[in-house]
Amino acid sequence: MTRRKLTREQQTILDQVKHIAAGLGETLAPFTEVVVHDLRHPKNAILAIHNNLSGRQIGDPATELGLARIADAQYPQVLANYANRFADGRQAKSTSIGIKDSDGHYIAALCLNVDVTLFRGMANMLEQFSAPKTDGVDESLEHSGAQSLRERIDRFAVALATTPQALRTDQRRALMQALREEGYLDLRRSMETVAQHLGVSRATVYNDAR
Repeated sequence: MTRRKLTREQQTILDQVKHIAAGLGETLAPFTEVVVHDLRHPKNAILAIHNNLSGRQIGDPATELGLARIADAQYPQVLANYANRFADGRQAKSTSIGIKDSDGHYIAALCLNVDVTLFRGMANMLEQFSAPKTDGVDESLEHSGAQSLRERIDRFAVALATTPQALRTDQRRALMQALREEGYLDLRRSMETVAQHLGVSRATVYNDAR
C-alpha cells in the first residue's frame, strides 16, 4: 500500500508519540506491550511495538477499536483498563489513547496491553503464603492490651469527627488525660502504641501526657 504523505504537523505528532511509546516500553517492561498505530493507514497501521506480547509485527493492520476511531472523530479518546485477551488466550488489561491532529481527526493511537496472568499467579501465591491455618490456635505477638488501646483512641477521634493522625495538640492532650483516667497508660508499652497510632514521636506523646 502506498502511504500518503504526512503533513509536517502529523509527522511531528507521530514522532513524539513514538518517543513516548519507547519510554513507556522501557519503563513498563517486560509485562506491558506498548504499540503505536497510524490510523491514517489502517491496513498496515502498526508503526512501533515494544515488549511484543501479542506476536504482531510492524505493518500489521489496525484493531477494531482503531477502525472505530477512524470512522468516528467523536469516539472516546481514552479507554483505560479494559479487559482484553492475547491471541494465545492470556488475559490482558488494556488502555488505548487516541491521538488527534489540530483538525480534530484521529491520526494515531497509543496502546498499552498488560499481561495480567503473571500478576494473578503471584497474587494467588501470596494469598496462599499469608493464609493462616485454622487449627484453633489463638496467639498474638503484640503486647497485651495494644488493640484495645488503639480502639479507644479511634473512638475518641471519631467523637471529634476526625482521625487519630489528624488530632490537634489540644485534642491529643485531652486524649492522653482520658487514657490516664481510664487506666490505659498503665498498659505495657502504652506510650509506644499511642505514638505509633497517632503517627507522632514518643517524645510528643510524653509531652502531651504531662
